Amino acid sequence: MLNTFINVFKIPELRKKLGYTFFMILIYRIGGHIPTPGIQPDRLAEFFVDSQNYLFGLFDMFVGGAFERATIFALGIMPYISASIIIQLFGSVFPYFHKLQREGNEGRKKITQLTRYGTVLISIIQATAVSVFLQSVRTKDGLSVVMDSMLGIKFTIVAVICLVTGTIFIMWLGEQITNKGIGNGMSLIIFIGIVADLPASFLREIQQIIAGTRHVFVELLVLGIIFGMTAFIVLMYQATRRIPIQTPKKVVGTKMYAGQNTVLPLRLIMAGVIPIIFASSIMMMPSLVAGFFKDSRIMEDINSFFSPGNIFYNIIYGLFIIFFTYFYTAIIFNPIDIAENLKRSGGFIPGIRPGKKTAEFLDNVLTRITLPSAIFLAFISIVPFLLMNNLKISFYFGGTSVLIVIGVALDTLQQLESYLQTRNYDGFMKKGHLRGRRF
Repeated sequence: MLNTFINVFKIPELRKKLGYTFFMILIYRIGGHIPTPGIQPDRLAEFFVDSQNYLFGLFDMFVGGAFERATIFALGIMPYISASIIIQLFGSVFPYFHKLQREGNEGRKKITQLTRYGTVLISIIQATAVSVFLQSVRTKDGLSVVMDSMLGIKFTIVAVICLVTGTIFIMWLGEQITNKGIGNGMSLIIFIGIVADLPASFLREIQQIIAGTRHVFVELLVLGIIFGMTAFIVLMYQATRRIPIQTPKKVVGTKMYAGQNTVLPLRLIMAGVIPIIFASSIMMMPSLVAGFFKDSRIMEDINSFFSPGNIFYNIIYGLFIIFFTYFYTAIIFNPIDIAENLKRSGGFIPGIRPGKKTAEFLDNVLTRITLPSAIFLAFISIVPFLLMNNLKISFYFGGTSVLIVIGVALDTLQQLESYLQTRNYDGFMKKGHLRGRRF
């Protein structure tokens, strides 16, 4: 493993990409500590310590603590995720967006541009709501977290400009990482947001053990759950359904080429972490909006319904994850296109006629493997949170964050693997380790 890490830095192109990625991440982390003008950080920190609101903690986890500090990156990448959801949903409803999704690179460029516009619009709405919320926040002593000289429309304008600009800049950072660095930039930003607070969280747990407020057995149980969950997620994330593909003999000129037996690997969790990110984004919105209208009885009822731990919340959250798993899988894998490509290349699935029958077979297989995938994603997102909540740990940990961290880490590792293998170096994933498991 050590030799593999050394080999990574022997490849000039890969070394440059890694350096660029780390530099972009460093900029993101620095921006996450620049407060919005007019905010009094000490009073804001006191409010969040006293509130102990899970929704704020969950959102804050995705943005790397920037929301709790009310920095210029407080909205994080979530407006971009919300805009992506809306644009992709439009593709299933409006013919214009569906046409763009099928136009290849030109269509993707147009969709990306529309997503950027949607990100700006959603950022303006969310930034306005956050500015109103911050002005309504008071510490237990009745002190405002916003400077008195900034209260009113002045703070709203400044906050909206800073937060929207921050989100646009984060979106640019993510695109730059994707184009010039390693891994998916947007996913890496969320990944960094989740893992950024882990060292401090573990330190708080150790301090509680030393102080006697936490039993060692509870900590060992938590560690056991974390390691067990991690191993289970890695196993499921790497599982694949392999479809055998045969190509017939070919005669090119005076030469005959023998047929080949290959496989078409279908990952069990083909949609990856995207369904959980989409579902989390949607489930945050009702409670986040309700939090801005504290005196409204209707909003209080909405907030109670959409509070994590509520049975209604868990059911809706699980259904959203299942829906987005099917939805996103259908977007990234089209059985008809795969069947047509196989037919053009002369390949076929043994026992299945090329063309329409092949598409139907692939669709049936995809439907069967997507169901356990969707149920697994819903299970791993809800059940661990309930267990952790009962153990009263001092950090926000659950299947959602673990799956995102593992998914992004494995995808990034696979990119590094491909670079190493093209240069004839041994990769991270040895034979029999972390390879896709057949089922």
